[in-house]
Amino acid sequence: MKVDTARIEALVRQIIVEIGEDPQREGLVKTPHRVAAAYEFLTSGYRTDAQRLINDAVFTQATNSMVIVKNIEVYSLCEHHMLPFFGRCHVGYIPSGRVFGVSKLARLVDMYARRLQLQERLTEQISQEIMTSVDAKGVGVMIEARHLCMMMRGVEKQNSVMITSSVLGTFRESTATREEFLALIGSRPV
Repeated sequence: MKVDTARIEALVRQIIVEIGEDPQREGLVKTPHRVAAAYEFLTSGYRTDAQRLINDAVFTQATNSMVIVKNIEVYSLCEHHMLPFFGRCHVGYIPSGRVFGVSKLARLVDMYARRLQLQERLTEQISQEIMTSVDAKGVGVMIEARHLCMMMRGVEKQNSVMITSSVLGTFRESTATREEFLALIGSRPV
């Protein structure tokens, strides 16, 4: 699906008029184009295929030790207000003979984050994709994020942090595995 940036530009220009501004004002003349380009990038996850993104960067490795990548920056748009939320994603999994190339985990996070999202759904999508793509024994994903829809409008709670987690397989079945994951990521506010 290709993004119709010309249509987005026209709609943004109309929004500028509707809020009482002049789209021909010097600072706003190129704004519709910039907004369209920004939304094309920020929603590129809709146009990315997980298997093509992974691109055979799954390797045979005889290990059943936990693999963790923590503090992956995450930026997304809340689907309710289309305002940003941002924070950190921590990913852990126990392989069953296959491991990811390390950068692919960050790329999977970005792929799902670059959609209109709920943080809860984003967390689940990442964990499910990891579980399926390498047939992991277990997966744990935690996201800690700040939501501008809560910080700059509505309840205006600037210090609030939302934490979501998804645990699958051995991470769900074993308290010890789950506790090891949480201890190793050293969960701390963003």
